[in-house]
Amino acid sequence: MIKSMTGYGSAKGTAAGLRLSVELKSVNNRYLDVSVKLPRTLLFAEEPIRSAVAKHITRGKVDVFVTADTSEADCTEVRVNEPLLRGYIAALSDVRSKYNLTDDMTLMNLCRLPDVLSTERRELDTDELTSGLLAILEEALNGYDAMRRTEGLKLRDDVLARIEEIGRLTGIVEERAPQTVAEYRARLEQKLRETLDGLPIDDARVLTECAIFADRIAVDEETVRLRSHLSQLKGMAEGESPIGRKMDFLIQELNRESNTIGSKCQSADIARVVVDLKAEIEKIREQIQNVE
Repeated sequence: MIKSMTGYGSAKGTAAGLRLSVELKSVNNRYLDVSVKLPRTLLFAEEPIRSAVAKHITRGKVDVFVTADTSEADCTEVRVNEPLLRGYIAALSDVRSKYNLTDDMTLMNLCRLPDVLSTERRELDTDELTSGLLAILEEALNGYDAMRRTEGLKLRDDVLARIEEIGRLTGIVEERAPQTVAEYRARLEQKLRETLDGLPIDDARVLTECAIFADRIAVDEETVRLRSHLSQLKGMAEGESPIGRKMDFLIQELNRESNTIGSKCQSADIARVVVDLKAEIEKIREQIQNVE
């Protein structure tokens, strides 16, 4: 089915003790362009994130934002330098006995002594963190895909409606084209009668001129190709795989055929129909710019 290149998704969760939030949004682009914004502590997860995104998206400019809340995480360890603490206690006990001082070696006093306590940042389990982060990303991608499918359905309905309209306009051209030759013959015979002023008209010559004119303005090949392209375009719109680039190509071909019909037409009625036809093709082209 058609998917839009415009979408948004978000999800939150916990991985390796970290509260993580993932947001992603995208706009249309000719190719896949993924930008990942990560905290410094999570830079190792950039490539796995890009790979996960590429499995869901084939075209578009995608921005992925990951934030981590470490306020509740057990990321810091407090260590006691026990050899140093024993040294402090022994030295202070010796001073107390030697100088008969009051003993005020409380826990808090000892902890305030230099280098007794130290803090170290706990090493994160990168495998566990990457696995959890990708699970949260997958949830965000599912919501993102749902939004793109919803918009894609609207794009598909609009494209199919315009394909039907182009088909109707093509039918008018096919019906009107033979009448143009008959009208040309009538005008030619009228001019000949006015010019020859009663002299006989060479019917063979008139038929030859009409045949040459009919060949010059014939649009049968163009309308056949036009209908073939419309059939392919309709099949793509109702299909499942990403088809944005293929539809781009078919729109170019539709434009080519309509331009050829417009250059060949010798009828004001057909010219007006071609203008409407090209307007519908342009509207499809604008919609397809946002199709994956």
